[in-house]
Amino acid sequence: MEMSTHQQSFWNKYIFSTDHKVIGMQYSIMGIIMAGVGGFLAYIFRYNLAYPGQSIPLFGHLAPLQYNAFVTCHGMIMVFWVGMPILLSGLGNLLIPIMIGTDDMAFPTVNMLSFWIFFVSALVLLTSFFVPGGAFGGGWTMYPPFSAGGYLNRNPDFFKALFSGTSLMILAVALEFVAMLMGGINFVVTTINKRAKGMTAFRMPIVVWFLNIASLIFMFSVGPLVAGAFMLLLDNVVGTGFYDPNRGGDPILWEHLFWFFGHPEVYVLLLPALGVLAEILPVFARKPLFAYKPIIYLALVSAVLSVLVWAHHQFVSGIDPRMATFFSIGTILISIPFAGIFLSFMATLWGGSIRMTVPMMWAIGFIALFLIGGLTGLFLGSNTFDIYAHDTYFVVTHFHYTLFPDVFFGFFAAVYFWFPKFTGKTLNAALGKLHFWCTFFFFNGTWFLLFFNGLHGQHRRINDYSSFSLINMEPYMTFEKISTICAILLILSQFIFLYNLFTSLAKTKNPELTKNPWHSATLEWTADSPPPHGNFKVYPEVYRGPYEYSVPGEVDDCYAQNVPGPSFENNENL
Repeated sequence: MEMSTHQQSFWNKYIFSTDHKVIGMQYSIMGIIMAGVGGFLAYIFRYNLAYPGQSIPLFGHLAPLQYNAFVTCHGMIMVFWVGMPILLSGLGNLLIPIMIGTDDMAFPTVNMLSFWIFFVSALVLLTSFFVPGGAFGGGWTMYPPFSAGGYLNRNPDFFKALFSGTSLMILAVALEFVAMLMGGINFVVTTINKRAKGMTAFRMPIVVWFLNIASLIFMFSVGPLVAGAFMLLLDNVVGTGFYDPNRGGDPILWEHLFWFFGHPEVYVLLLPALGVLAEILPVFARKPLFAYKPIIYLALVSAVLSVLVWAHHQFVSGIDPRMATFFSIGTILISIPFAGIFLSFMATLWGGSIRMTVPMMWAIGFIALFLIGGLTGLFLGSNTFDIYAHDTYFVVTHFHYTLFPDVFFGFFAAVYFWFPKFTGKTLNAALGKLHFWCTFFFFNGTWFLLFFNGLHGQHRRINDYSSFSLINMEPYMTFEKISTICAILLILSQFIFLYNLFTSLAKTKNPELTKNPWHSATLEWTADSPPPHGNFKVYPEVYRGPYEYSVPGEVDDCYAQNVPGPSFENNENL
């Protein structure tokens, strides 16, 4: 059946667009912009850690309260305004409709509205830097009493309390969650109701499965935090005492509400990135994805376990040791499904005809770095070790080895893989490889040595370690300087990507060269490059699974999902 098309004005096509691809690009562009803000904040406080008290190029002197605010906002931005838009919302909007063979999201107008609410949330967050008192500086987890009681303790005036840095950050987070909820509902409804003929649940690409599972995790875990954030805002604006123990409140309540969402949030970011790997590895190994159905079952198990382990973030909060043991066991158990997924990826590569393209390099780099983050997470899952390592640089380094590969390596793998399809143009491969190697080496240079600082007891959230007199700080400061130099080089390396991006966008479109440059089997590669509004001229029909590469006994290297012929079902779902 042919799809209908209609002409769009500039504003309807590029600004207030209901086209899922444009909205996906808007989320991605906004995420890149916010990554620039978060990266600049990191440069400032990292420089201060290596050279405390000195004037920072492009900024000046950093006051202690500014240091706290910059560290706080860096964490908030990178998790909620970079990771969420570029992985969940950006990839979900770009990929889900076209990979399941439909024209758009189930609710296009709601989809457009979700982006603009997200855009407003980013403006509200950035505004908090310029209000009296500056941005909130009590840590990105916003623990009371730092984040509560602003009305009673600092701002007895209602409007001053409402427009404080603390209140604006809470409001920004609330708006961002509303936007993500709207998008997540759209993803799930679209996937359930708008799949192409023949696109059964177990013929969907893994990335579509993982984007939907991530959306469901978000929707089921965010509710308590939304309620908790509303109570926190009331504490600051009208003087309630939900988190004030002097008036019957409980500051630990916020920790439970925050981490009941905050830990599943890790998997909200991880699963889309793993979905990207599941699309890239079979293409460049020329093999079907190993254990297609078990991977889906393992992801569903991990989704359930993700909401049962939140209190491993609270081992030093006075938790009953018997409960701590329960959460330790749960934390170790959740590593099992992800170990199974990674072993499936390794089996996919085993014996394959591997092509080391730029997307493949980012995918393998993701695996290498994330394994370090995952294995160190097992140590921290033990309440006995966590009591020692808590609030040290060991935790911070583990956190970055977990989230940086998810957010950035997963995102760059996706960009280098799908850029030809959605733009009709090609990125420079040599610049892509240079970008990868610089990012890989400088990231390790930034963080690996700080594992040792953490194991020796160096605590985080301190702006000047040089004045400590109780211990010899010289080894710490040496590693801090190496980390800072590598961090600056890591940030500068991203300009290679930006240069590659802008120069490639200036090229002339080449629809034939970019329609299916990787010889992939999934539906998006059967559409024109770039896909028009509506994606397909004719609704596709699906005849087989998404990973039919190098089928034994067959001549063709791969079988596209929409080409009539034999149904191998991912080589019997090995």
